[in-house]
Amino acid sequence: MTIWFNNHKDTLRGILAVCMVVAGVLHFVQPDPFIRIVPGFLPAPATLVYLSGVIEILLGLGLLWPPVRQLSAWGLVVLFIAVYPANLNMAINHIPIAGVPDTWWFHAIRLPFQFVLIAWAYWFTRPEVPQLS
Repeated sequence: MTIWFNNHKDTLRGILAVCMVVAGVLHFVQPDPFIRIVPGFLPAPATLVYLSGVIEILLGLGLLWPPVRQLSAWGLVVLFIAVYPANLNMAINHIPIAGVPDTWWFHAIRLPFQFVLIAWAYWFTRPEVPQLS
């Protein structure tokens, strides 16, 4: 399994990059759902949403540019940790978002998936190892 992942690292990096750029753009196209899940103890929810959208776009693009690839991956690790309180807020306070289920099973999958994203980004923080042919 590890060999498969290593053989497809560039593809998987590209997938994560595209997902991050799309998610970042969504912060501008449809900011309301993101604003609604920002925990109440944080100031200026709209500003935080737009700022995180910019950061997601830049870090996603950074994954594709070799000189900043590892730094961008570290940035994503930090970002995924930083936005976890918003995901918890959505689950704990049952904040409804159109088209998103508000059920225990959805949150039971969604909340742990954040750790998959953290691990996925962390994988790209490691130096590239040349593959033996």
